[in-house]
Amino acid sequence: MNKKMYDDDKLSYTIIKRTLVYALIIVGIILVGFKEPKPLVLGFIFGTSIGILGFRLLELTIKKSLTMTPRRASMYSMGQYLIRYFIYAIVLVIAVLADYINFLTTVLGLSMIKIVIITYTVYDSIVNIFNKK
Repeated sequence: MNKKMYDDDKLSYTIIKRTLVYALIIVGIILVGFKEPKPLVLGFIFGTSIGILGFRLLELTIKKSLTMTPRRASMYSMGQYLIRYFIYAIVLVIAVLADYINFLTTVLGLSMIKIVIITYTVYDSIVNIFNKK
């Protein structure tokens, strides 16, 4: 396992920084690869920023719920869960209704945190396999 990623006290900041790096690369590809990149880029930036916000809200929810009794933590976590998904729903509705934002790139942006976590987990697994040999 990559000690730098998993043993870091600031794991969420590491994930957010890597997400921003991926996002910059994808925005560059969109700008170079498409004739009308503005709606694609706006949708991607919109989705990525809300995805990062949701990830940060999740981190804060977990930290706060650890200081509560189990029953209260469960109710608090459920409320925060509903708030996060309400935010995601609003973002998706805006992406559908606004003609200046691309829906698919908004969805991709919302998924960026998950993509970063999965790709680095797969990368670490592959590195571990080769280091064992």
